[in-house]
Amino acid sequence: MDRPQILVTNDDGIFAPGIKALIEVAKEIGDAYVVAPDKPQSGQGHAITITSPIRLKKVKQFDGVESYACSGTPVDCVKLAKNVLFPDHDFDICVSGINHGSNAAINIIYSGTMSAAMEASIDRINAIGFSLLDYSQEADFSASQDYAKKLIEQMLANTSKGKGLLLNVNIPKLPLSYIKGTKICKQGAGNWVENYQEGSDPRGGKYYWLDGKFVNKELDEASDLWALKNGYVSIVPSMHDLTDYSVMEQIDYFEI
Repeated sequence: MDRPQILVTNDDGIFAPGIKALIEVAKEIGDAYVVAPDKPQSGQGHAITITSPIRLKKVKQFDGVESYACSGTPVDCVKLAKNVLFPDHDFDICVSGINHGSNAAINIIYSGTMSAAMEASIDRINAIGFSLLDYSQEADFSASQDYAKKLIEQMLANTSKGKGLLLNVNIPKLPLSYIKGTKICKQGAGNWVENYQEGSDPRGGKYYWLDGKFVNKELDEASDLWALKNGYVSIVPSMHDLTDYSVMEQIDYFEI
């Protein structure tokens, strides 16, 4: 049988340890093709590049894998893979990550990792974004690789090709033996409380540097935040239709 065609991308950049870990998994399952940013692009969301040219450079970063570094955003990477680099490839799946840090709850909105997977889903390619709740460059990806392999294989075996299924998968920062399993979840309720640190540059001009903390507002056991806190890998089926169907009939007074 033909091996599955797997597109691999991320937002931490093509030299990040997380994408190397994911490529190792993809190579075991099928034929991997890599298009990833040439530098970190975290927090870019679904941004695309329209005010400057995008450059692609073929790299020999991963043995036996055709790989390209892209000067654009994670979404640019997926668009260029589909339309320029591999227009004749009928990808079975797109995998994005493994991200350094959580993309649970509202983080999906800001995430370049998930936006790249979402872009593939818009093109009817089944896609999974993987994130590990560890920001360290020395993070241990062994548990993430174990679950990534199982979930990719499950999607390939049980989801019709061309469906455009999109999964947001987050893995707790735990050794493999301590993870209790997977849990299908809803997106949790939480948000960032921002703080801007003010400073001055050498010319006396002011600048602002964003930091803050994430506040968990979700106690529901059905949420991804609860699952991760309690030692489960969270799996949230996601979508790009942002319509709030529950209030459509409630706001009919706007039909003037």
